[in-house]
Amino acid sequence: MTKSALQMARAAYQPKLPKALQGAVKVREEEATQAVADREEIKSLFPNTYGMPLIRFVEGEKRESPTFNVGVILSGGQAPGGHNVISGLFDGIKRLNKDNRLYGFLMGPSGLIEHRYTELTADIIDDYRNTGGFDMIGSGRTKLETEDQFESGLKIIRKLDIQAIVIIGGDDSNTNACVLAEYYAAKKYGVQVIGCPKTIDGDLKNAMIEASFGFDTATKTYSEVIGNILRDCNSARKYWHFIKLMGRSASHIALECALQVQPNVCLISEEIQEKDMTLDDVVTYIAEIVALRAAEGKNFGTVLVPEGLIEFIPVVKRLISELNDFLAKNGEEFAAIERARQREYIVSRLSQENAELYASLPEEVARQLSLDRDPHGNVQVSLIETEKLLSDMVGSKLAEWKREGKFVGKFAAQHHFFGYEGRCAAPSNFDSDYCYSLGYTASVLIANGKTGYMASVRNLTAPAAEWIAGGIPITAMMNMERRNGKMKPVIQKALVELEGEPFKKFAAQRDVWAKETAYVYPGPIQYFGPKEVCDQPTKTLQFEQGKP
Repeated sequence: MTKSALQMARAAYQPKLPKALQGAVKVREEEATQAVADREEIKSLFPNTYGMPLIRFVEGEKRESPTFNVGVILSGGQAPGGHNVISGLFDGIKRLNKDNRLYGFLMGPSGLIEHRYTELTADIIDDYRNTGGFDMIGSGRTKLETEDQFESGLKIIRKLDIQAIVIIGGDDSNTNACVLAEYYAAKKYGVQVIGCPKTIDGDLKNAMIEASFGFDTATKTYSEVIGNILRDCNSARKYWHFIKLMGRSASHIALECALQVQPNVCLISEEIQEKDMTLDDVVTYIAEIVALRAAEGKNFGTVLVPEGLIEFIPVVKRLISELNDFLAKNGEEFAAIERARQREYIVSRLSQENAELYASLPEEVARQLSLDRDPHGNVQVSLIETEKLLSDMVGSKLAEWKREGKFVGKFAAQHHFFGYEGRCAAPSNFDSDYCYSLGYTASVLIANGKTGYMASVRNLTAPAAEWIAGGIPITAMMNMERRNGKMKPVIQKALVELEGEPFKKFAAQRDVWAKETAYVYPGPIQYFGPKEVCDQPTKTLQFEQGKP
């Protein structure tokens, strides 16, 4: 493997660990847990893994550890730091007993089902420490949900004498981990399942999971390139840049980037939903800021757009919900309809309100809303060019205002979508440390016989030595939601809280940012140098914990 100078320098970086993990560890069980909602339904579905206590690790006395083997799976989309979770897991089980072995299942959960794996040795692990991506073993989006899959996985688990499976993934992947843990517990197979919280979207969090890994690196990566565009924007002074950012189910990425770069406009999907804004309301809001700046001779600016915005506009959300159910039941029939008649076919079968809205949408947007769903039954919102839809509609409204004498400037738009650019970036020092600690935490949960838990590391604005490691039962994070037309148990997504400090800090400044050109240029992620430059957590974490 040919390595860059940075890769070689980063290979020498030793991630920091919480003090409780630096020596022998003792488990302290705390209060029992309940699901966040739909408690009776969740309890009935997970009788063997429901109501378990929160766990906190404290310093303990050294004791002998028997040998055990572990399997690890990377599931879902990539996030910076995944390799360090595996590195921390490897170092953790080897410290417990040098004869312990780690197996990586290839290309996601399908590797477990189809028995594709490799043993992860020190030589392999050392090549990937502190690197981005999931290419050590690859990832995939196969859902673990059927008894046949569980039993197929058990065959290779038995063959390799594996005691525990660690699933590194987001909310849906960890929901699968919880289902698998419950099945193996119910069957008394003696196979543990542990989850690790991964998603750059930032929507997998709660009191015990303060941040999903990868969010720090991804938002810093996006903020760098947005800052570059802001600099260009302020240099040329002739374009409005509409920048769509990842975040299908929540606006955490857009909000964090806004706090870092101070754009003229940042749309927060949760606020738009709360205010029951229509698509025209959103367009008018942007157009008014464009007109305000034009009146001062500033025919340029930036608009940050969350990827999932269109699903949060209440009237569109109702349309998408009906479309999801309709296509789940009539997908084959719809696919057989010739392309030219598909729109007419859908309009004829929707409720009146939704049919009228669907018929009014631009042809391309309407088609994008009816494309194949993702594996979880959701609209693939990344395929909907929301940034272009908004800029086109803003342009039309400004042209109308110009005819009425209400707009005196010029409007020209540029479009960007930042997504894949941030998913496999070299992890920041924060994510390198955090991910390594999560993997190490998973090893201790396994050594103490736990299953159905997610590794938890918190107090994240403090120095790493002061972080608190432990575990939270995955069932404590679950509720019931409609998926593919049926109610399913899933981990509840954490949305942007409009009463939370990060949003309040943003809301207090956005009117100034709209009128003035108050851009901040964060620059690239720094790995070497002063701590205040290299080890800063996200603005979101700092504001949430009152430590800006």
